[in-house]
Parts: sequence; structure tokens; C-alpha cells
Amino acid sequence: MAPFRSFFSAPVWEHVLALVAGMALATGKRTVSAALRVMGLGAARDFARYHYVLSRARWNARSIGRKLLTMILDRFLPSGPVVIGIDDTIERRWGHKIAARGIYRDPVRSSHGHFVKTSGLRWLSVMTLVPVPWTRRRWALPFLTVLAPSERYNTARKHRHKKLTDWARQTILQVRRWLPDRKIVVVADSSFSALDLIAAVRRHVCLVTRLRLDANLFEPAPERRPGQKGRPPRKGRQLQKLSERLEDKKTRWTKLSMPYWYGDKRRILEIATGTAVWYHAGLPPAPIRWVLVRDPTGVRDPQAFLCTDLDASPIEILGWFVQRWSIETTSTRPRSRFSDGSSSAGPSKRPSRKAARTSALKRSVNGPTSPSREPRRRCSDCFRS
Repeated sequence: MAPFRSFFSAPVWEHVLALVAGMALATGKRTVSAALRVMGLGAARDFARYHYVLSRARWNARSIGRKLLTMILDRFLPSGPVVIGIDDTIERRWGHKIAARGIYRDPVRSSHGHFVKTSGLRWLSVMTLVPVPWTRRRWALPFLTVLAPSERYNTARKHRHKKLTDWARQTILQVRRWLPDRKIVVVADSSFSALDLIAAVRRHVCLVTRLRLDANLFEPAPERRPGQKGRPPRKGRQLQKLSERLEDKKTRWTKLSMPYWYGDKRRILEIATGTAVWYHAGLPPAPIRWVLVRDPTGVRDPQAFLCTDLDASPIEILGWFVQRWSIETTSTRPRSRFSDGSSSAGPSKRPSRKAARTSALKRSVNGPTSPSREPRRRCSDCFRS
């Protein structure tokens, strides 16, 4: 905990040490009350001061996130490309004090043919995917969390609403400023496959995400002829959609052996790849490398992926994306144990801020050697724009 000493004042630091030790030793739900009980402070008269560490004390969770990222990379990945995973999740919380919640699609209970809605807070989590010496898998270690308030919340307060992709752009560029000398590869799911996000970050990082099979792909725009009038073209001739390539017998498929696929099993896949310009009217065009994947056994449906680095190979693109699956598998047990509830002090007057700082404190408890990923949190006074 010594590297985090400079982020707190002396009185707050004493309470932080007690909370960190209590959360490390507590069993079951790691709440503030549970941490105080295991430290023998359950009957302390000034117990409310420990809750104030999360709800009222002034400390910057973003600075702690930067320090934690530096510690993780120094320990596990001192050189080479840094693979960053971004993902969103819904925290199901109710109550009149939880004002930033909204109604979203439930990714767990929904399917392709069944849509389920849920109410709660949407969090964006940023984590680094690093190799660990004693396991063959990469672990997703979180270092930054951001709250994405609902549109209804911002409209009621006359704030400019920022979409999930806007928060993703802001966090990606923040990580780029923290790591100016490292190559950064960002992997994300289809929620972040957006042309405006690609246009904003492609000059700073390499973005790998899914691609729709019916995406509009074109050849690069031809060079402008001397004396040609009118606006310069933004795209060239339209190419086949990837869904059409799947049915086209002229498509050239290449067999590729992936060491890790669904279920951590080696799988022989058939791939087709190429470069194109992804374009939609009214949005900036995006030069991409696409990779179309199909399973010869027919167990898995065909999938498509995109990468903003046109020189990346298909094995690199798929290898980067496979690492993203550690985001969910490494978070199952920690999410069942951690809780932001606090039965002793009652409801917080600033629940968003308290939840964000609880998450930052938990990341400090786990340290850079933990595989867990906490529920997404945001320090409300750190991300203003």
C-alpha cells in the first residue's frame, strides 16, 4: 500500500489502511461493515468516519488508477504491446437516491430472439490483459471504471448526454496519454463497433472488435484527377458483404490453428481476410482489415472481426480478441463476493461517488497480482468534459 500513500491525507490514510486490511480478511460480502467487524471495529463510536472515506473524503480515483496501471505493467508486461480491454456492465440497483440509473438490455438474460430489459447503473470498465507466469491464460486486471449515466438522468439535469462510445473514446485517449511510448491494442465487443469511435481513436491506438456481416464495405477512394470538380470521393467501388462471401464458392479460405478458442480448446478454423473501407452515410469512413471466420465443424456460427491496423495479420487479430474472453471468466467469483452495501451508515448521500471509490479501494486491495475484475465504478469528479 505504500505506493498509494501520497493520494490521501494523514487522517484519511489511517482509515484507508483499516478498510484495506479488513476487506482482505473479510469472508463473504466485502462491505465496509464487514471490514470493520473483522478488524474489531464493529462497535467503534466513530464508525461513520470509515464510510466517509468513500462518500466525503477528497481523493482522486483516476490518479490511483494510473498508479495501479503502472504497477501492473511493471510487474507483468514491462515491454511490448499493451492489450487493453473495455467492457460495460449493468449494476442492478434501485432506490430514489440512485438517480443515474436507466433501463438497458440485459446481456445475461437476453438472447438473439428474446429481449429482456433491466434497470440499473451502467459502468464502463477498463482493464489490462496481461500474461501471468503460473497460468496459460491471460488475466484481466481492472484499473479504471467510469459511470455512464442514463439519457433520462442527463436530460433532467440539462447535461449534455454522452453515449457509451463517447465514454469509451474518452477513456481510451486517457490511457494513451498515460502510456505515450507503448503500442496499445484495445479489444472490445460489438457495442463499441462504431464508426465515430474508430475515427476518434484510430490514430492513437489499434482497435479490434467485431464486425457486422452486413456491413457496407468499399474499395479505397480513387485519387482525385487534376481539374476534377466537386467534392473528393470518400469511397470507391462497393465490395461484397461478408454474408455474401460466406456463400460465394470463389472465396478463398485458409485453415488456421488457434491454440485458444471457445472452451480453451485448440480449434482448426477457416478464415478469409482483406482490407476495405467501412462506410455509412453521414459518418467518417474507416479503413479496416476484416477477418471472416467460420468453423468447419459447424458448431459455431460464422463471425467477423475488424482491426484498424491494416498491417496486422489474422493470427494477431484473433489472438488479441481471444484475450478479451478473460474479462468475464475472471470476474465471476469476485463479483459474487464484493458488495457496495453498507448496513451501518445507511444510504449514502452521494451513491455514485461512494460506489466509485469503493471500487478503487477494492482494486488497491487486490493489487496487481489479482485476476479479478470489479464492478465498474466512476469517480464523479474525475471525468468532466
